[in-house]
Formats: sequence, C-alpha cells, structure tokens
Amino acid sequence: MIKSLWINLPVKDINKSKAFFTQLGFTLNLQYGAREDSACFLVGESNLAIMLFEEALYEGFAGTNIADKRKGGEVLFSFDAESPEEVDELAQKVIAAGGTLYAEPGYKDGWMYGCGFVDLDGQRWSILYMDMSKMPLG
Repeated sequence: MIKSLWINLPVKDINKSKAFFTQLGFTLNLQYGAREDSACFLVGESNLAIMLFEEALYEGFAGTNIADKRKGGEVLFSFDAESPEEVDELAQKVIAAGGTLYAEPGYKDGWMYGCGFVDLDGQRWSILYMDMSKMPLG
C-alpha cells in the first residue's frame, strides 16, 4: 500500500531555493535531503514532502532531461490558505523572496480567492482560499 507521496523538483541553485521556500513558510526537513545538492521540505498539515534536487542530480535519477519551462508547463502545484488575507500575505512573501506572480490575488466564481506564482526555477504554483459554504453544488 502507498504510504506517502513525495514531489521531486529540479532546481538550479539549492541554496537560493531553500531560502525561497523557507521564506514562504515551508518547513525544512533535515532528516531527508540534507546534502549540498538537495533539500526536503514538509508542507501543510499532512506534511507532504517536497524534495528539491540540483538539476544534474535530478536528471540522473529521473532518467530524463528537464523540460524547458519557458515553453510551457507540465504541472501546477496548488496549496490552500486559511483566508484571503493569508493568500495576500503569501503573495507578498513570494515577491519578497524573488518569485513572480502570474496571477494577482483575487476572487474567482465568488467562492475562491487565490493567486498564482512562479518560483525561482520556473515551476508554477497557486495559492487558494476556498469558502466551501459558497461553493456551488453539483
């Protein structure tokens, strides 16, 4: 049976990426990835593991080249926030840490508030607050 899911991401500079995700509030996990070319972060209440590997190390165990993220995206990572204010705070932290917003914070469909950002290595993320009491049924 599957015990957990780990997300593995390639990064150009592990130290810059560690600083970026630490500034967003991700928890550095020194039990795993505590090498000079990798890092592990635990995210959320379920402690989802996100592993960061410098590009050469990532390509070695993934058995493939890294896609050119400037030409398109393959995945969008989304995480939830507790309030619209937390979305706004995280968007500010993204900018302060060197990331960029591709979607400014705002409401969608009257029950979701969120924004989208790109990390230092071109990975796309979204931050969402969802007011489930206003979510349409069906």
